[in-house]
Amino acid sequence: MIAALAQIRGLKVIGRSSSFRFKNKKEDSKTIGQKLGVSTLLEGTVRKQGDQVRIVAELVNAADGSELWSRTFDRELKDIFAVQAEIAEAVATSLELTVLGAEEGSAKNAATKNVEAHNAYLQGHFYFERRNLEDYLKSVGFFDQATRLDPDYALAYAERSEAWAWIGDLSSEKQKEAWAAARSDAEKAVAIDPNLAEAHAALGWVRFFIEWKFAEGLAELRRAQQLSPWNPTANDLMARVVVYLGQFQEAEKLARQAIELDPLAYQARTSLARILFTEGKLDEADASARKAAELQPTAAGSHRWQVLVAIQRGDGEPALREARLEPNEGYRHFELALAHYVRGDRPAADAALAELIAKDRTFLAYQIAEVYAWRGQTDKAFEWLQVSLDNHDTGMLSLLINPLMRGLRHDARYKALVAKIGLPVSL
Repeated sequence: MIAALAQIRGLKVIGRSSSFRFKNKKEDSKTIGQKLGVSTLLEGTVRKQGDQVRIVAELVNAADGSELWSRTFDRELKDIFAVQAEIAEAVATSLELTVLGAEEGSAKNAATKNVEAHNAYLQGHFYFERRNLEDYLKSVGFFDQATRLDPDYALAYAERSEAWAWIGDLSSEKQKEAWAAARSDAEKAVAIDPNLAEAHAALGWVRFFIEWKFAEGLAELRRAQQLSPWNPTANDLMARVVVYLGQFQEAEKLARQAIELDPLAYQARTSLARILFTEGKLDEADASARKAAELQPTAAGSHRWQVLVAIQRGDGEPALREARLEPNEGYRHFELALAHYVRGDRPAADAALAELIAKDRTFLAYQIAEVYAWRGQTDKAFEWLQVSLDNHDTGMLSLLINPLMRGLRHDARYKALVAKIGLPVSL
């Protein structure tokens, strides 16, 4: 339905990550409208009996809960997806808007016609949005089901690609296999549906984030934006990329657009926190990071930006408090090493750093370099940056913009590392 409604000209449609949060909840329409930033809600029920389904769809004024339009659809289960277009047409008519024609649309309908595949995709998306290694692996299992049931399910391939990308980033043991799968899935998604924004966004993310083919990655992400300028996934991935290039204004604009379209999604909030932190807007960065952690407390690194804001301010106790809340063990050791150091507790800082090195020297080599850089131990910082480069650590992509690395920028070794990475930005 979200994909179908997005084809209505002039209508801002909130993404699934935010919309799905209200399933089975009893909040009133005004509260939901305020949380989503919308004036109109599409509600409904689906009742199934055998091969028959009854769908009741209702368009509601969010401000007062009044009904704008309502219709009941009785269909056979095999026709379930055909109802989407009918509902979208009816919504457009009631709002005096126009459904885009096939020749004008930004993409084909990315949805499958297989009900079981669609259900598997939705389960995969649920775990994907929890944003940690264990749940990314669960999401891949459900996306596998979806693509087995429908080998042409482009959206499932695209989202599985991003899940594989994060699995490789969070697990050195699975990295090679995961990143190969991310590449294969993104390329498959584009081959199946060349007009799907999420497919080009996934491929752009693989090219830029994993392969460090920066020009190709940017081109694919720009293509995703052209296909669907208000797609939250495309905007968020583009924001994550252009911040690495020092294009802070564009990155912030894109992140805020992603949030506007999916205001209760974790990733866009944490992307904005990174951008604002890099810009030195510490209060705003902290607020965005806290909102992200509130939305998805299970996410790996969900307290990182709160800790980094606190250490930039020299606030050791808040930094320590946030670090202790970090759900990911590796990131927790990293954050504790910084927090204890700012507090002036050198033995505790050394112990946390030693734990980080002992347990995650491969997975978090770049974070080890960050700790040494922050402590002013330049030679040790460069030693671990070289390890990061040798490991193709994605943290290296932030070398140009990372405030923790400022003390290294006048060193010839710093410029040499940036040149080896090949980021298309002049120093």
